[in-house]
Amino acid sequence: MSSITDVEKRFFEALFRMRTGYVLDYTDATFDEFFRKHQMNIHGQTYQTYGTSKAKKMRAFWEQEPDQVVGSVLSEMLDSYEANCAIGGTTPNTPSLIKCRAAAERLSGGNHRNLAEDGNRFLSREFTLPSVDNLPVEPQVVSIIDARLKEAQVALEAGAYLSVIFLCGSVLEGVLYGAAQKEPAKFNRSSAKPRHAKYFHEWTLAHFIDVAHDVGLLDLDIKKFSHGLRDFRNYIHPQQQLAHGFTPDEHTARVCFQVLRAVLANVAGER
Repeated sequence: MSSITDVEKRFFEALFRMRTGYVLDYTDATFDEFFRKHQMNIHGQTYQTYGTSKAKKMRAFWEQEPDQVVGSVLSEMLDSYEANCAIGGTTPNTPSLIKCRAAAERLSGGNHRNLAEDGNRFLSREFTLPSVDNLPVEPQVVSIIDARLKEAQVALEAGAYLSVIFLCGSVLEGVLYGAAQKEPAKFNRSSAKPRHAKYFHEWTLAHFIDVAHDVGLLDLDIKKFSHGLRDFRNYIHPQQQLAHGFTPDEHTARVCFQVLRAVLANVAGER
């Protein structure tokens, strides 16, 4: 049982918008995916003490699990919150965020890097697209990656912002999948890999991002922003876009493309 206090719970509930029964913008599937990375089945009976909504399962989770586990999970969720704010061009609730960061650090017993501290620096940098020939993808896939990158640039200038996000997400997954195929032993040895997936085609984009960071292919800041891009890519499902009232603008599209440039420079060893 964690030592999270009533006051700390109030700040997290407000920041994660839990009064509606949701937790941030997680769907049932992505909520399950997130907790499985931490070796937990959040949709199991264990966490249905108060009900079956994501918010109620979250409340059961932070009451039942030990401090270090709760602190680690909450810290990563705060990273996702900050990444989504940065990519979506929205202003984070800084006072609540500071309180939540302090609570997560107290629970985990360690210091977590605050994405806000390096977020502005990351987003203000210019990353040059590397040659597609230097990316860790199979030769027959190079032309496809190259075509999608060019199409994303055309879509960006044409104002087709949703298309930009989807194309960036597809290139991100294609390149990380290629990196895994190039060094399968390294990716399969990672402690961040999914436990029950035997083949790479069974991995999700979230798994590829986490493992790529774990094996040293992606820096920490790029890993966090990559998850932000992944979250926005998931709006390819119309129902999810409708549920969250998401309408991408030029800022969102340009930041997503910048995140992709940073990923490609990182995996090509040119950052």
